[in-house]
Amino acid sequence: MKKILIVNANYYNVISNNLILGAQKSLKKTNLKISIINAPGVFEIPSVIQKYINKFNAFICLGCVIKGETPHFNFICSTTFKSIQEISIKYRKPISNGIITSLNKKQALQRSSLIKNNLKKNKGFEAAKAIISLIKNEPKKIK
Repeated sequence: MKKILIVNANYYNVISNNLILGAQKSLKKTNLKISIINAPGVFEIPSVIQKYINKFNAFICLGCVIKGETPHFNFICSTTFKSIQEISIKYRKPISNGIITSLNKKQALQRSSLIKNNLKKNKGFEAAKAIISLIKNEPKKIK
């Protein structure tokens, strides 16, 4: 059984909880073993993944960064996303990115919506679907 770790940045708690619920809905009918761990913010997600890289088969990153009035948003997003990509390539592990980057809280709430007919817009739901696809597309060993 494949083990998946959801790494959730809970700085924006309501939004991150919605992302987790969206991911869980997507993963509900799979035979994957799912664990969740919280990080204080998205910047810490790569460190958490690195810590658990040998204990899980794949990772789902969830969280939110809302643009403020300083360049902080740009630094956090670019550094975090690049680090996640580098870890995925270095360790050859699938990592999906459900981190919302938005200009305001309203956009973030829309992208973490749990309304049934909008669930496909939930970035947690999308990230979980992506990881399922990546795992299913792994080559199977042939004797």
